Amino acid sequence: MMEKRTCQQCGDTIRGRSDKRFCDDTCRNRYHNRINQGEDGLVRQVNGILKKNRRILRGLWPEGKEYLECDRQPLLERGFRFGYHTHSCQSASGQQYHFCYEYGYAVLREGNLVLVKREAAPATESLTARS
Repeated sequence: MMEKRTCQQCGDTIRGRSDKRFCDDTCRNRYHNRINQGEDGLVRQVNGILKKNRRILRGLWPEGKEYLECDRQPLLERGFRFGYHTHSCQSASGQQYHFCYEYGYAVLREGNLVLVKREAAPATESLTARS
C-alpha cells in the first residue's frame, strides 16, 4: 500500500512523483518565503534598498561624461533613499562621499549633488569624479 503524502505548506494530499514535497508552485514559494523571512528579512530589505539606490545612480550616469552635477529631485522622483548607503569616505579636499557599491554622490555647497563612480576596488581610497 502506498503511503499518503502531504504538502509541507498546506497539508493537502500530494499527487505525482514520489519525492514531491509540495502540492504546487504556490505552496513551494510560500513555504520558502516563510522559512527565509525570519531574522534575514531585515537584511534582505536593506539590500533591496541599496540595490535600488545603485540602479538609480547608475541610471543617471551620463555616457561619456566625467561627472554629473544635479539636484536631489531626479533621485527622489525615482525612489532614492538618502539614508541608505554601503560606505562613506572623505576626499583629500575634505568632501564627504556616500556610496551605494561603486556609485556615489557628494552634497555640494549649493545643496546640489555631484555623482561619482569608483572604477575598481582599489587598495586605497581614490575617487573618479563623473558628471
